[in-house]
Amino acid sequence: GHVNGFEALARWSHPTHGMIPPDEFIALAERTGMIRAITDWVLASALRQLTTLRQAGIHLPIAVNLSAINLQDPRLLDKIQEMCAACNMEKGMLELEITESAVMADPVGALEILSRLSDLGMPLYIDDFGTGYSSLSYLKKLPVATIKIDRSFVADMLDDADSASIVRSTITLAHDMALTVVAEGVEDEAVWAQLKALGCDAGQGYYMGRPMPASEVERWLHESPWGLAGASLDK
Repeated sequence: GHVNGFEALARWSHPTHGMIPPDEFIALAERTGMIRAITDWVLASALRQLTTLRQAGIHLPIAVNLSAINLQDPRLLDKIQEMCAACNMEKGMLELEITESAVMADPVGALEILSRLSDLGMPLYIDDFGTGYSSLSYLKKLPVATIKIDRSFVADMLDDADSASIVRSTITLAHDMALTVVAEGVEDEAVWAQLKALGCDAGQGYYMGRPMPASEVERWLHESPWGLAGASLDK
């Protein structure tokens, strides 16, 4: 197998509270409108990292998350185009992830903006699938090729029959619709083995690699058994 990309995630290094994960501050950023500035910063940082990797002869994509607020930004497409053009980034190297719940917040608007992003050559992922009350039949209308099964189902699949059934049926139905499936939250070898047995296309989680600063990515790629010399992983 092989590593086939990374996901760029923001971390807040607070002077007194230490490292704060995104699930603790993204909702606040969305409520205050700061999410647009944060997303712009993450996009710019991801493109810088892509450029660094490209200069080292490493051609692996990086995915950036978009929120429902980002999808409402009238400047979103122009900003992404301008950023990619500024660093001469080839198509397909910057991937975009949108949560299922963000899509369902405005299905009609999401379809329009995602179609335009797809026309720009951006690979699109539906993130946290299984938590947003959509259906695979609706997702078939969207210009996405990949769904990511939410970690809450993956983490419990060995001990909870319902979670295992959801994972199994999602993989089967997604493949029937020619969608690629990534499992989030793969924490150990047993879970990954079961996912592979079910035909899951790729995995993401601590079993493959823990979050790391951008400055450590190149070294990890060369040293980790899951890196360039090693495992089919996503991100």
